[in-house]
Amino acid sequence: MHIIVLGAGVTGLATAHCLAGDGHRVTVVDRAGGPGRGASFANGGQLSYSYVAPLAALSALRELPGWLIRRDAPLRFRPQLDPRQWAWCLRFLAACTGERNRTATERLLRLSMYSRDQLDALLDATPLGFDHSRTGKLVVYSSADSFRAAQAQMEFQRRLGCEQRALDARGCLDTEPALAAIAHRIVGGIFTAGEQAGDCHLFCQALETRLKAMTTVGFLYGRDVRRLLVDGRRVLGVETDAGVLEADAYVLALGTGSPALAAGAGIRLPIYPLKGYSLTVPVRDRGAVPRISVTDSARRVVYAPLGDRLRVAGMADLVGWSDAIDQSRLSLLVREARQAFPAASDYRRIEPWSGLRPATPTSLPILGPTPFGNLLLNVGQGALGFTLAMGSARVVADFAIGRRPAIPLDGLTLPGIANRIDQRPKAA
Repeated sequence: MHIIVLGAGVTGLATAHCLAGDGHRVTVVDRAGGPGRGASFANGGQLSYSYVAPLAALSALRELPGWLIRRDAPLRFRPQLDPRQWAWCLRFLAACTGERNRTATERLLRLSMYSRDQLDALLDATPLGFDHSRTGKLVVYSSADSFRAAQAQMEFQRRLGCEQRALDARGCLDTEPALAAIAHRIVGGIFTAGEQAGDCHLFCQALETRLKAMTTVGFLYGRDVRRLLVDGRRVLGVETDAGVLEADAYVLALGTGSPALAAGAGIRLPIYPLKGYSLTVPVRDRGAVPRISVTDSARRVVYAPLGDRLRVAGMADLVGWSDAIDQSRLSLLVREARQAFPAASDYRRIEPWSGLRPATPTSLPILGPTPFGNLLLNVGQGALGFTLAMGSARVVADFAIGRRPAIPLDGLTLPGIANRIDQRPKAA
């Protein structure tokens, strides 16, 4: 079949790679001028397969009042005259229960572990250059209560196949000596040896290069997708600013652009942008840079070593659809990085970035069939886009050839469409 993939972020490119590997002719369409220019461009860089617990949790509910009044809160909410924002918030609050959080965590872990296996298989077959490392991840905690909660989560995840270790403050410093500057506020940490890191934009570029080497894959950049042209239960084509594109089947993977396009075809996607920020700085002193990925749980800031650079990322702003950089948020990241790793860089040559992450209230992505027989979804990965990319892509590609995905997809498909699991898009 000829399949059009709408979106050239990490999710769309991973999907195109799986589809092409299955023998389809693929066209990737995106309004940007190249691959990975949206939420994939400068994300946190962590491939955190064991740290996928959803944002909606009882702990988030307890901290929410304080976050709403603090200017430097890791999560910020700015009310908009947008019913989509309020609907998303109500669904998020409804998901903040222990039972729903545990269920969502189990489902996300299943997909993330599958995604890790898919990426490992890809890299074993085809080495890709994206500043990839497999040195592990350490999450540090600054209060006894938060550390106890993390240990309880670790025990829950251990039953689901995660291999993690709880470390006391001394163990955290032994594991990552570069944390010395904030040693005074570390009470403990959770270390996961198998976690990875990498530059998502470089990964997208490497995938694009690999795909361009295939005669069955093409790219149409600079195309603004305006609407899906539908008739009955089929998509007939995609209207762009440069004309109509037609194929046998279509995959929607446009990140935060997906809800509006889907709504035009009568599909409601509970996705709203969570704005995140990052900065990338050159390394001045390798001994002062973390060797492993680090997450400061109290500050909600992540640090990822990327070759001769350090990526610092954080924040979750529910403030609308603009990706403009808020200088106060960037300044907060710079301050946190200087405090945590003061000698790692001079912090003068900063590459700032902000992006809109396509989040669902439950943090669960939406994969697979739609009411239209030749339209598939790969949307809603939120802050886990890089982590879940290869697994989500393989699931969607399996749907395209009528193969039952290798993992259960409870809660990961469009509501009311689960009974279509064995149906594949039919060529026109």
